[in-house]
Amino acid sequence: MNLSTKEKVCFCTLALGSNYQELAGRLAGDLQKYSPETALVVLTDNPLRFDGLGNVLAFKHQQQSLGCYHDKKWVLAKALSIFPTCIFIDADMRIYAPLPDNLTWEPGITGHTVWHNIPKHNKNQSQIKLLGEMAHKLDINLEDTSFVHECLFVVSRDGGKEQEFLRIWGEIAPFFELKGYCAGEGHSIGLAAKKANLEIRQDNKLRELPFFKDKLVLSQLKKGEEISETLSNLIEEQRSLEYSRKTLPERIIKKLLKLILYGYRWLALSVKTLKNYRFYYK
Repeated sequence: MNLSTKEKVCFCTLALGSNYQELAGRLAGDLQKYSPETALVVLTDNPLRFDGLGNVLAFKHQQQSLGCYHDKKWVLAKALSIFPTCIFIDADMRIYAPLPDNLTWEPGITGHTVWHNIPKHNKNQSQIKLLGEMAHKLDINLEDTSFVHECLFVVSRDGGKEQEFLRIWGEIAPFFELKGYCAGEGHSIGLAAKKANLEIRQDNKLRELPFFKDKLVLSQLKKGEEISETLSNLIEEQRSLEYSRKTLPERIIKKLLKLILYGYRWLALSVKTLKNYRFYYK
């Protein structure tokens, strides 16, 4: 593939399972159409699915975290090993118009949505308690920590701070997962970045780019905001792909397999974290 004009920036995503492989394939098609010289780095359990897509760099990956959400860490690690800057984008997102050719990003993390002083905004006291416990373990101030919306954010190399950020993220994620908090990886990103002194900022140009995320658009509709016909059509297409109908036996088998794999990963994670018992369990 020709990366001559945009070799410093890539997109990256996680595509586990056939549904998300199909979604990531659609995303790759959007990128080929609207930013043809930009690569999409994909970590997936089926790299062969992306054969023939000239703008995709697909790498074999098996789910590591309990809920798969923290596997984004491995996506970023792979992308940053190849490109100085990577834009993480959920596989179920779309690009629906041309992207600018001259986008540049500051070192550190740039979020589509950034929250400051999370205890002020999060009403879930059990989550705040866990975040406070981890902030104490890391010796950082929770009120002075920024958090990102994890569906779309940029990470640029910053003299090795990004590697320290990824290392810390990998250390703290099991703490939350073992306590039943498998999602909300944006919180772990914020805590790890704070500890690694990797700056988090919000940049309006990221919010203004033509990205589609069904949950964000549905939120607009609930607020009574109007959306374009393009976005309306994308909502319907996304529903048919992401929530495709399955027969009852297929749903039962999928559920049982998910429970078995979750149990296996939970046991493996519990054993692994015993090596640092005080950090994870005290």
